[in-house]
Amino acid sequence: MKILLKGGTIVNEGHSFVGDLVIENDHILEIINDGIARGNYDQIIDATGCFVLPGVIDEHVHFREPGLTRKADIESESRAAAFGGVTSFFDMPNTNPQTTSIETLEEKFSLGAEKSHVNYSFFIGATNDNAEVLRTVDATRVPGIKLFMGASTGNMLVDKMDSLREIFHIAKERNLPVMTHCEDTKLINENMKQAKEKYGEDPDVIHHAEIRSAEACYQSSSLAAQLANESGAHLHIAHISTADELTLADKNITLEACIAHLFFTDEDYAEKGTRIKCNPSIKSCTDRDAIRKALMDGRISCIGTDHAPHELKDKVGGCAHAASGMPMLQFSLVTMLELVDQGVLTIERLVELMSHQPARLFEVSRRGFLRPNYKADVVIVKKEPWTVSVDDIQSKCKWSPMEGHHYQWRVAYTICNGHIVYHKETLDESYRGEEIKFRA
Repeated sequence: MKILLKGGTIVNEGHSFVGDLVIENDHILEIINDGIARGNYDQIIDATGCFVLPGVIDEHVHFREPGLTRKADIESESRAAAFGGVTSFFDMPNTNPQTTSIETLEEKFSLGAEKSHVNYSFFIGATNDNAEVLRTVDATRVPGIKLFMGASTGNMLVDKMDSLREIFHIAKERNLPVMTHCEDTKLINENMKQAKEKYGEDPDVIHHAEIRSAEACYQSSSLAAQLANESGAHLHIAHISTADELTLADKNITLEACIAHLFFTDEDYAEKGTRIKCNPSIKSCTDRDAIRKALMDGRISCIGTDHAPHELKDKVGGCAHAASGMPMLQFSLVTMLELVDQGVLTIERLVELMSHQPARLFEVSRRGFLRPNYKADVVIVKKEPWTVSVDDIQSKCKWSPMEGHHYQWRVAYTICNGHIVYHKETLDESYRGEEIKFRA
């Protein structure tokens, strides 16, 4: 199968130019920016007026399978990924059972092969006592070690200092990044106690950022940075939500920003309510603007979603009772394109943060760039105004904080391993993505 993507603006490795891209079977054959593609093609796609980008690699999702499939599953959420131009995802270990053993990891790979419409991989989770698993996991099959240094959904908190130090040293030995959820649980619990005394047993969600505070994030992130510097391991701090945490970026410490913390502020709780309740909390406009600025100056290394669906019935209540997490995967690319239009970042930097950098940081094999002989993971986006309705939402939970939002950009094609998996609001139901390889 030979496909020509003709006349689009190709954005890749810091450059944008009008050109042609040729796909042969599952890989990119050539990129032409100084002439006209010649030869015979099985399909020609006119990309005139469109951006042609590497497929998005979302290194932070919660697809809820196994065990929590009333909320989401690999089929439904990989469908949302394809609709959103995401061609690869790394799923988190706080499922049921937790992905903290070789056996549970293998089960997830089997589910991915059976159900995923796009490319997939799965983090191995750290616990207080699974060091031997971390020592023996195949480093070519997992992006890294996920470490919860703060309690969140799934109760995978690692809070013993000896265990934390051992995890970081193993990560250094195995050349595996440690991706951390950083919030100080002791401080959060004290904040919650005070909030309940002041506001009642289930404080309104407008107090979420007071309870899961900036101080709680920075204390935990600082400890993670200390452990990384002691061990020499690569630390990747997930979902940075405060301005202060940006100071932690270093040669072996990389920072992820998530769509929710880039788009919303604590002022949005009044309108969006618990639909934007997530951990760590969405904080002030000052914090959001600082994180936005860090997209361009290099302190933020990549953008993820922390895509975390719940049924709407789980989102009822306030700070104590409503579940934390939201589905954002389908809308991540178009939301970031909106920020490009607003001048927050450039289109070249968007591609760096959503495709190139995840591939570099986790040493993804032959993905994340538009290069000859790389896998043909490509997304084509076009200017086309539209408004999000419930019918548009592909996630199993069938809601989104972006309902009613007016977008100017739409995903036109999602191509995964040279296969058109999505086009014109239609998914190729039969297609399955590939397992991602690392350090190979």
